[in-house]
Amino acid sequence: MGRAFEYRRAAKEKRWGNMSRIFPKLSRAITLAVKEAGADPDMNSKLRLAINMAKANNMPKDNVDAAIKRAEGKDGEDFMEVNYEGKGPHGVQVFVECATDNPTRTIANVKSYFNKAHGTIVPSGSLEFLFDRKTVVEFTNPGIDLEEFELEMIDHGLTEIEADGDTVYAYGDYKSFGTLVKAFEDKSIEVTSAKLERIPNSPVEFNDEQMVDIQKMLDKMEDDDDIQNLYTNIG
Repeated sequence: MGRAFEYRRAAKEKRWGNMSRIFPKLSRAITLAVKEAGADPDMNSKLRLAINMAKANNMPKDNVDAAIKRAEGKDGEDFMEVNYEGKGPHGVQVFVECATDNPTRTIANVKSYFNKAHGTIVPSGSLEFLFDRKTVVEFTNPGIDLEEFELEMIDHGLTEIEADGDTVYAYGDYKSFGTLVKAFEDKSIEVTSAKLERIPNSPVEFNDEQMVDIQKMLDKMEDDDDIQNLYTNIG
């Protein structure tokens, strides 16, 4: 599977270990989508994507509905999407996706995380070429033939399947998120996780001692409510 795969899995499992951290981030994604194009998921593809992500991460429907209502309200929180890029300890490259109602606070916090780890923010767009943006759908194999399944799902945007025991990771182009998730639903395959990820195209390996410093910085970032997602070039 490779160390990059193992790292991504461990990072995901760590995030799942604290749902109180996951749900506010999902709520912000829903709020952003509603503010941008309205509260009707049939007319708002971004909202459909956000709702699909919430469902895939086991967010209760009541929470989803509440997030939509808050976004529709006149006094609803006004979030915006901002991304930051930086170099952390030992040269690790980090892409930071945020949803914030106060960009001044967010950039100050993000800079402090990098600075305290002896890293630095880099100009926007500097790291885009290091990552491939993909749809990643995780599910438990219900006993299907994965080779046959892969062929069936190609028309829905699937590009690759990676299995780890009974756990399967299906990859597709990021534009195929909604189509691919719907195809899973149509086949009655229960999805345990579905999201858009930035996967490093040239991962770099770090030793265990270096990873301690890197993980310390990433943990601080994960605890920040403004930070939605973190992506690194760890290999």
